[in-house]
Amino acid sequence: MPSDHTYAELLDLNAWIRKNSDAFHWQCTARTVQESKLFPVNPYIAMSYLNAWYRYPSLFRTLEQTMTAEELGDRAREVSSASGIIQNGIIPQFYLGGRQILIDMGMLRPTDALDDVAYVLDFTKRLNLSYHRHHAHILPSDAGHRAQVLPERVVQVFHADAFGVKPGDRLHTAAGRFLAQLSQYAFLSHCECRLGINNSGPYKIGESGEMLVRDVVDLAEGDYPWLDGVAAEVAFNNYTMPVILKDTHFSIVDDWASFEATPSYSHDNVTAIGLYTSDYLSDGYVPVAMDNPATLADFLEHEREVLAKATSDLWNVMAGWTREQLVDSGLLVYYAVPKDLFHIAGIYDQSDWMLVEDRAQRFKPLMNDEYGRDLIAELVGYISLTSQQGNDYTMSKHSGAPGDMWSTIPYSVLADDEFTRGVGPIRSGSTSLPAKSSTWTTTEGRLTLDDANRRAAALRPLPAQEPYRFLDDRWIKDHPGDERAEELYRHTQRRSRLLAGKGAGLSGADIEVLRA
Repeated sequence: MPSDHTYAELLDLNAWIRKNSDAFHWQCTARTVQESKLFPVNPYIAMSYLNAWYRYPSLFRTLEQTMTAEELGDRAREVSSASGIIQNGIIPQFYLGGRQILIDMGMLRPTDALDDVAYVLDFTKRLNLSYHRHHAHILPSDAGHRAQVLPERVVQVFHADAFGVKPGDRLHTAAGRFLAQLSQYAFLSHCECRLGINNSGPYKIGESGEMLVRDVVDLAEGDYPWLDGVAAEVAFNNYTMPVILKDTHFSIVDDWASFEATPSYSHDNVTAIGLYTSDYLSDGYVPVAMDNPATLADFLEHEREVLAKATSDLWNVMAGWTREQLVDSGLLVYYAVPKDLFHIAGIYDQSDWMLVEDRAQRFKPLMNDEYGRDLIAELVGYISLTSQQGNDYTMSKHSGAPGDMWSTIPYSVLADDEFTRGVGPIRSGSTSLPAKSSTWTTTEGRLTLDDANRRAAALRPLPAQEPYRFLDDRWIKDHPGDERAEELYRHTQRRSRLLAGKGAGLSGADIEVLRA
């Protein structure tokens, strides 16, 4: 019996699979080294893919009963959280990775779990289209490796309120040291992977300046149980630091929210900075210690000391973990990349994201360091698994290899080929890690999970409400005096030091006059 999916639908889904395949191969071979002296990175990556395969379909279907993928993308775009460029972009990659491993093992056919695959791919495509709505590409790689995610009204606030700095002054020095410590802590708290660090931009500032918006997320007591206690003094769960640089061009801000610059990024070229926090409860960005340069320097110096102690304490915790705990923590960080979508919708459940399902647990005995290393190398690097090979004439996009990373859906399901619909409901799971014991750190204080979910479910940010939701920068350009545009801009400006109440219609030159 033919599938009830249409030919047009499968054409679109297979094009999305191939886009993910090409983009992920370039990232994996050009932008990263997947190794660690502490964590079994490749085994935990492989395990995360398998956990995603079995659990994402049910979780996303439950999520869309509360909030659509499009609204989730719109909401995520307005704040910094663990639903950013890298997290949203790699959800389909991890899911397809689990599928490919099982196909290569002979445990799946490319026609299996057809409805699940179609749904997860459709969900992630809609999510990324919505999140990247401002620049109208689905991935930064489609925009020449630019990630200009934020609308003008948000960038204007960052531009206006950034404090000018010069090499050697107190704030300039404090910001550089803070960023260095913050990056080190975020890398460790995410089990030595980059998932806690996001960047967007570049955004043009004047004739020769560019702004990079630097986000670091999941820092305080929250979803990751291993941060309970060690992160008790970390002030905020997420930080956003807009940095304006002179004589620096960001040639790449990529699908993993990392960057390259010409000349190389140098803190000496930073001319202005700001600091904000935000999350699923904040309805926009909240300035942190932005009264004046001295208060911001005070905060950065103090918080750097807090983060340094938290880093040391976390090293001590992780040094006592068993190998299984090291694997579980890393795989859960990877697998849980969609988790903040559930925070946004107000339906986050710790057991959805901090457990390894029994069907995935079956594979753990295979995942010694050597097997995990070789599996991931073949899967995402060499593209050398048997299941990935095409015919003798095939040349893949970036490498010219005779195959592609992710297998497409055979069109034969539209005729008479056998297929199955899904993997079934989520089953029980377990973890070797200690259970969550503390509260959640939010912009509304430290909350129980029930309270955080209740507040998130009740929140209706103005930019996500009608009629403001669809007033994009293209519409603003054509309706500069419209009261709806004024209200939308005033809402974004309400916490701004220099722009509060200014409304729409300001140019970059106007911002520079206000800064002066």
